[in-house]
Amino acid sequence: MSGHSKWSTIKRKKAKIDSARAAEFQKFSRELMVASKLGGPDPAANFRLKTAIDRAKAAGLPADNIKRAIEKGAGASNQDNYEELTYEGYGAGGVAIFIEAMTDNRNRTAGDIRSYFTKYGGNLGETGCVGWMFKPVGLLTFDLETDYEKLFEAALNYGADDIEEDEEEYRVLTSVENFQAVVEGLEKDGFKALSADLTRLPENDLEITDEATAKKILLLLEKLEEHDDVQNVYSNVDIDDELAEKIG
Repeated sequence: MSGHSKWSTIKRKKAKIDSARAAEFQKFSRELMVASKLGGPDPAANFRLKTAIDRAKAAGLPADNIKRAIEKGAGASNQDNYEELTYEGYGAGGVAIFIEAMTDNRNRTAGDIRSYFTKYGGNLGETGCVGWMFKPVGLLTFDLETDYEKLFEAALNYGADDIEEDEEEYRVLTSVENFQAVVEGLEKDGFKALSADLTRLPENDLEITDEATAKKILLLLEKLEEHDDVQNVYSNVDIDDELAEKIG
């Protein structure tokens, strides 16, 4: 990954800046509500809720907000009937984009997302048009001060698929099925993850070198990220650091 600003890296840096925004907090609260509604309010018995709580805390969501969201979800009020949806399409230059959303009004959400694609030179596609390019995985990140040899051995023992290293962190990759076992096993062994999420990784990256095209793509991705109903955005775009910096 050295020398390139893939969307996951750009997004992670952006999240550190925007984590205190109300719109971001709303997304965490919504995930807490749905997780609590589907699996119950006890994080010890609801792994999805446990990971949602960890992510919300890491982003700075106040404890009272977390508690209210869990209680609201457990109450399963009809006025907050969210459904989980995905959208797929192509941005400028043919980059693939996969979106996970949570909405109480699918017509509104679909209309907004379609308008963003159109405005920034892309096309919202049919279900399945790019989804096959993004592999669902479990991803845990660890500080580089972590003992690599011990982490490597423990992660493989608990069923992880691979461990990668970049300039900022160690990345433990798992299947979706083994994600919970790896997270809980490493926690038991005293390894403190910086993050632990279910995510999607592109099978191949598409390098974009044209400035105008890159700008359209980044504007589209940013606009999608900012939408209240969008939980996650994945793309196979690969933009050189120098070009990304020039775009700003």
